[in-house]
Amino acid sequence: MTTDTTPTGAAPSSFGVTHPLDMLTAEEIRTAREILVGAGLVDQTTRFPRLLPIEPDKQTVLGHSPGSDDFDRSVLATLLDTPTGRVREAVVSVTAGTVTSWRDLPTAEPPYGQPSYLFEEYDRAAEIVKADPRWQAAMARRGITDTTHTFVTPLAPGFFPEEGGAGRRMMRSLTFHRRHAGDNAWAHPVEGLVAHVDLTAGTVVRLDDEGDAPVPWDGWDYTPEHTGPARTSLKPLEITQPEGPSFSVDGTRVRWENWTLRIGFNAQEGLVLNRIAFRDGGEDRPVVYRASVPEMVVPYGDPAPSRYWISYFDAGEYSLGKNANSLELGCDCLGEITYFDAVVADDRGGPMTIPHAVCMHEEDYGVLWKHTEPGEPPQVRRSRRLVISYFATVGNYDYGFFWYFYLDGSIQLETKATGIVFVGAAEPGTENPHAPEIAPGIIGPVHQHLFCARLDMSVDGQANSVEEENLVAVPTGPQNPHGNAFTYERSRLARESQAARDADSETGRRWYVTSAHRRNAVGGPTAYQLTPMPGPRLMAQPGSSAAERAEFARHHLWATAYDPAERFPAGDYPNQHAGDGLGRWTQADRPLSDADVVLWHTFGLTHVPRPEDWPVMPVDYAGFWLKPHGFLDANPALDLPDGSARSRGGGGAHGGECCG
Repeated sequence: MTTDTTPTGAAPSSFGVTHPLDMLTAEEIRTAREILVGAGLVDQTTRFPRLLPIEPDKQTVLGHSPGSDDFDRSVLATLLDTPTGRVREAVVSVTAGTVTSWRDLPTAEPPYGQPSYLFEEYDRAAEIVKADPRWQAAMARRGITDTTHTFVTPLAPGFFPEEGGAGRRMMRSLTFHRRHAGDNAWAHPVEGLVAHVDLTAGTVVRLDDEGDAPVPWDGWDYTPEHTGPARTSLKPLEITQPEGPSFSVDGTRVRWENWTLRIGFNAQEGLVLNRIAFRDGGEDRPVVYRASVPEMVVPYGDPAPSRYWISYFDAGEYSLGKNANSLELGCDCLGEITYFDAVVADDRGGPMTIPHAVCMHEEDYGVLWKHTEPGEPPQVRRSRRLVISYFATVGNYDYGFFWYFYLDGSIQLETKATGIVFVGAAEPGTENPHAPEIAPGIIGPVHQHLFCARLDMSVDGQANSVEEENLVAVPTGPQNPHGNAFTYERSRLARESQAARDADSETGRRWYVTSAHRRNAVGGPTAYQLTPMPGPRLMAQPGSSAAERAEFARHHLWATAYDPAERFPAGDYPNQHAGDGLGRWTQADRPLSDADVVLWHTFGLTHVPRPEDWPVMPVDYAGFWLKPHGFLDANPALDLPDGSARSRGGGGAHGGECCG
């Protein structure tokens, strides 16, 4: 359905926007809401589970001229009527002042689905649970009558239609007890108590109360006033750049050494990097059109009633970007820092600024290349990388997303998982194959953190192909008389049906995105290589609810032909959805040769918790590399200055000139 309001005719520049890929501004969000109110689509009971920028088509972006207002700025708004649970989706042009289209979402029909949760629904769910007499009685049975500080966790319920929640806006709530304000609630899980909450009706529709495991009462507070004096043995470590950083920033456009890119951010994906290019001679050669981590799933492997249903989609259910931290100098980022603020819509559709949501700085990264020739001075060049990062906190876990750009043309994504392990309770000393005891009476269920990166590739243009490389051992015989030979084989993944692939450390499997038109100095197609860090895929069994909904995590790699509607690998609305996304899209089996290709790479952690992860988990890392492979004709870092990084000090083993 379409509808129009009176166009404003406002140019993008009137909103402070100078490029089609600029982040949403507070004025654009405010204007979008006003247009929706004027169209009769928003009233006092309407909430905004999400509001995302709609990026112009690629030709508009690629053809944009600096200083011109030759583009439209539009947003996609999801609207929830809280008394009825009705959900609408509207496209709004803030440039034209028009509601371009809107539709009702059939959330009450298969395959169902609900928008992501509102911040206000977390408190609402807790109020509903705490007011339920059955929950109060269950707490009293455990000897807890003062629930003033008790923490009722608002959790996505998964998709189990046989349990009666399909088509209704539901949450499942577990309980963790705070003994007083500021207490670490995660240390005191109330095992076996699950409240099923209908947010629209405002009721607990079912209360499960299984088992009699005691609530652990040991104190596990981890803040300085509880951990004692900080150690004094660490000497100061200072990172200084007396002449300032090597990068420059113009709006959202960043240039650092040979790299150029644009910073983006939205409420669902968080950090987005656009138009990534590497300068070769006097030419900025495109590498990736758009890069982000649009989804992640956290499935649990414990069949207990309190946890069998857990498989959180932290972007689609909770909005990763909306949960971004405001980063602090010296804590989250160290050195000469540039920050980018982000603006997202709050629950009521107004602008909400996240100060310092994105951090950018440079880091020394050791030796980049080195050679010592007898009788000649050694040649050593230091590596350095540009770091662009953000952190999001979703419940008990904190996730860092760090993009690294290197002087040799490589790109790395590193995720950092930290925070507090999600726990349950058991009799001390109980052995459980699905949930090891990590502290007396506290169990840590096995689980996975599986991220999916979306890499809209543009290696020397939009016409690309995808190839797979495997190392091959050659049997001893005429072709390998001494038994030492091995080789490699490359095969083209010509269609989507061929491009659902898994990493293999035994064959060193890697994937290449090659240019259809450009050749390097030795006659091969220019290319970038995706190097995975192999790890387990989704452990949930085929046919399970988790496997149907997180089908993207069944393979390490998918490749698809570009479609602007295919942004989120588990679909737009994975919350309480039967399943959508990559597995369904690739049934079209579109051709991938000399096409506009998108890579989807699943990677992550499979976590068997340990005592050292408690009460706060040290960072665990996962990620991948994109490396030039025949993209350039030689090492692009030959021109680095000798001793490009210096150590402070008086020489000898502790300082002085680092090269030569």
